[in-house]
Amino acid sequence: MERLGLGPDVCLDRNPALVFGRMTGWGQDGPLAQTAGHDINYIALSGALWYAGEPGALPMAPPGLVGDIGGGALYLAVGLLAAILSARESGKGQVVDAAIVDGSAHMMNLLLSLKATGHFVNERGRSILDGPHWYSTYRCADDRYISLGSLEPKFYTLLCQKLGIADQPDFANGYDPACWPDLRHRFEELFRRRTRDEWMTLLEGTDACFAPVLDPDEAASHPHMAARQIYKKIDGIIQAMPSPRFSNTPPPEPTVKSAGPNQKRTILQQWRTTRRRHVSRSKLS
Repeated sequence: MERLGLGPDVCLDRNPALVFGRMTGWGQDGPLAQTAGHDINYIALSGALWYAGEPGALPMAPPGLVGDIGGGALYLAVGLLAAILSARESGKGQVVDAAIVDGSAHMMNLLLSLKATGHFVNERGRSILDGPHWYSTYRCADDRYISLGSLEPKFYTLLCQKLGIADQPDFANGYDPACWPDLRHRFEELFRRRTRDEWMTLLEGTDACFAPVLDPDEAASHPHMAARQIYKKIDGIIQAMPSPRFSNTPPPEPTVKSAGPNQKRTILQQWRTTRRRHVSRSKLS
């Protein structure tokens, strides 16, 4: 923006109440500020990538979600909204420095609090959310996957009852970290005996904290997702509907825009029209 002559100093000089949002990977200052990078690099440096993977396997997070979307775009949106509210009260705008490395590190605070209480350690596969057999994913007989999150004792007890292993003494020690590797191996063998759909019939809809691992096409047609219309097909393209939901001001559904040569011009014309309407309403009020 500085190269275009539209940096925050120039803009705030013309309108001191302006909120200027900046989202980058490394932030506006620091040794890496002017260095190239991508989502995977930012979350690697922040520590957010460390626990993303099985023990002994390569760390792998969902592409773009933890950094670009979670630690970047969403933090920028919240920061802009907070700064706008502040500007309305004070008349003074500011620059919002939304760095992906900052946001993804900030999202680690839950795990860091668990680490402070001894429930999380640096070694992968030895902590309460990445080590137990009752909080993991498993391959089924049809090479599809299911997920378990039976964290609390009452949910773990129900899971064992549903699986027919409640009377086996070994599984009664489900919260002993020393037992986790063996019990995880036994769960792997157990879930390989049936297909994902068979496990869904047994466990879905119960308080065993179960869900199938679905690809996007499957997710769009799942009964719960369909009932809430979380995904819709627009012009043949699957899109997730806006979230969160507002009771009084529901947002419009997204549309599919063509990627023709006039797209930028059309978007700018729409923006100018919307801005003129907004300015006219402000003057009338």
